[in-house]
This record gives sequence, C-alpha cells and structure tokens, in this order.
Amino acid sequence: MDKKRSINTILAFCLLPMTGFATDIYLPSLPSMASEMHVSVAAIQLSIVAFMVSAGVCQLFVGSLLDSFGRRMPVLGALLLFAVASFVIGGTHSIYMVYAMRIVQGITVAFIAVGKRAYFMDTYSGEELKNYTSLFSIVWATAPIVAPFLGGYLQSAFGWASNFYFLGGVVVVLGVLDWWFGRESLGTFYPFRLKSIVQVYSSMVQTADFTLGLVIIALCYAMVVVFNMASPFIVEHVFHASPVVTGYMALLSGGAIMLGGILSKSMIRRPMVPKIPVAIFLQILLGAAMIGAAKWSSLYLMMGFVVAVHTLSGFIFNAVFAYCLGRFSGHAGVASGLTGGGMFVLSSMFSYGLVGTIPVKNQALLGLAYLFFAALMLGAFWVFRRTSAAAAPAVANGAATATGKKEAVDVLMDAI
Repeated sequence: MDKKRSINTILAFCLLPMTGFATDIYLPSLPSMASEMHVSVAAIQLSIVAFMVSAGVCQLFVGSLLDSFGRRMPVLGALLLFAVASFVIGGTHSIYMVYAMRIVQGITVAFIAVGKRAYFMDTYSGEELKNYTSLFSIVWATAPIVAPFLGGYLQSAFGWASNFYFLGGVVVVLGVLDWWFGRESLGTFYPFRLKSIVQVYSSMVQTADFTLGLVIIALCYAMVVVFNMASPFIVEHVFHASPVVTGYMALLSGGAIMLGGILSKSMIRRPMVPKIPVAIFLQILLGAAMIGAAKWSSLYLMMGFVVAVHTLSGFIFNAVFAYCLGRFSGHAGVASGLTGGGMFVLSSMFSYGLVGTIPVKNQALLGLAYLFFAALMLGAFWVFRRTSAAAAPAVANGAATATGKKEAVDVLMDAI
C-alpha cells in the first residue's frame, strides 16, 4: 500500500505542472503562429487568455463535482480529452479552432489540477500535508523552466505544431500510468446539493483573508504571465534573437520562480510579517529601477531584473498559496478548486487587462507592469492584515486556524 501511495504521489506531482506546461511550451512559437495564421499579436496572445480563463472558471466549480463523484474517473477522462485537443490544435491553422481547443484544454486541465491537489489533502494530514503543499509552487515552477526551453528547440526544428503533438503525447503516457497505478483517494463522497455548495463557496469568498490571499497570488502570477506574453516579441523583435533564446529566457524565469519557492519553503515556520511585505517592497524598487535603467537596455540587463522580480514572486506565491489551501480543511476539493480557479481568473484579468491597455514591448514597459502589480499587491497585503483579525494567529504564522468564519464554513461543509 505504501509503495502504491508513493507511485500515486509521484504521478500527482508529475501532473500538477500540466497547467503551466500547456501555457508555456508554445511561448517561443507565438510570433511564428501569428505569422502563419495571419493574425495580430493580440489575437495569438488571446489563446493564452482563453486557456487561463476557462481553466480558472472551471476550477471554481470542479471541486464540488470531484467531492461528489470522486477524483479518479473524472481525471482520467480529462486527460484523454486534453490529449485529443492537443492533437487537434497541432493539425489546424484556424485561430478560431485554436481558441476552441484551448478552452477544452482549460476545462480538462481544471479537473486534472484540482483532482491532483485534492489527492494530497485526501491522503496526507498535519505536518506531512503542510510539507507537500509547500512543494506545490516549487513543482509548478518546473513548467516555466522546462516547457519553453523545450518548446524553443521544437519550434526551431519542427515548427509550432510539434509543441502540441508533444504535449498530447506526454499526457497520453501519464494518463496510461495513472490508469494503471492510480486509485480513488476520496474517502467520503458528499451528495451533490447545489444550494449547500453555493453556500460553501459564498462563505469562503466572504472570508477576507482567504479572498485577499487569492488576489495576492493572482498578482504574483500575473507578473509571470505578462512576461510570458511579452517576452517572445521583445526577445525576437527588439533584441533580434531566435526562439531558442526565448526558451532560455523563459528557463531563467522559471528557475527564478522555483528558487523563490525553495527559499519560501525554507522559511515556512517564520511569520508572514515581515517577510512578505519586505519581498513586495523589493519588487517595487526593482520595477522602478528597471524603468530607470531602460536607456541602457540589453537582453542581459532586462533578464537580471526579471530573475530578481520572479524570485520574489515565487517566494510570495509559495507562502500565500499554501495558506489559502490550508484555510478550509473540511472540504478539500472545493478549497483546491476555489484557490486555483480564483487565482487563474484574477491573474488573467490582471495580465491581459494590462497588456491590452499598454502593449508591453520593451524593458521600460515591462518594469512598469511589475511596478503596478507590486503596488497593488502591497495594498492587498495591507488590507489582508487589517481585515483578518479573527484569523490573526493564522496570518502571523502562515498556517490555517479554526477561527471565525472558518469554523462556520467547516460546519457547513460537514453538513453537506
């Protein structure tokens, strides 16, 4: 049993980064896709947003379905559909078909991500669970490290479609392994009662520290998404480098996120204050410095700033994401879905809203984006501290407590 649990845990960790992998693997191909499909930069960037919004919105509701109907079979079905959508994208040259299949991928990856996060909460508890949840953002960071790096080489050797064929093939392999070794992790199946589920979601959203935590992690992720959207065009058009170089730059970005997550995990027992506000303040300084240094702009200088900002984003994200996941322990699927889905919806709004208003085409504008998001994050964290008096011990220690609205929500969850 322990051996089988170990295999399932490894498979779950392999599937957790799938959301980021599906977003990042074709980043070096964005200019090529825009050219071959005869569409604008904004139109091809919209394929990223279509995926993120569908994944985010679906995650908001998937948790309750997985708590009622189990984890295993919905996840296996989602893996199959995800692979099919990947192969369809690789074979089309219609931007509208790309949009449609990216929405399908977003919906299916929501089942995969929520189901695998919930697996850990079904299987582990206490310090062991806290240790695994603190690894989530570190594992997630493997996608922005590996995916665009690999995608740059696939783009150069075989063209943009190869990214999606490769993605579909990987998911088929993981799906077969999950079917062979996987097991149902849900111990108690909750009846699907829409009214009660809506009440649970409503109570969670009305819990100030949880909702503000979602805003903070969404702003962290929005910094990364803006870089992902803009970097292929900055690297290939401003600095006249190849898609392979775009992959290397994304690798540095992903490595920085992972480093931030590792640093955060090493400080998991330290209070959120002062470590989180100090990290945010450093991001503000870096954004301002990035704007000021724009007249000396070079690829190396820009990436130095990006690595520093993204390291701090990974640091903040890790601490606050683990906090949000542990805030409501009574209903793992709902908590996982609302945390992941809320983050994706908000970050897509923040990132595409900014890119759509101010096209990020150079170092100065990228620095302005970082400065804007960091300033919003500092304000959100200030309110997070001020409005969560009932959860003050949890906020101070970076861990969940059963106080205030949490108790009311957990009682409601147990009643479903």
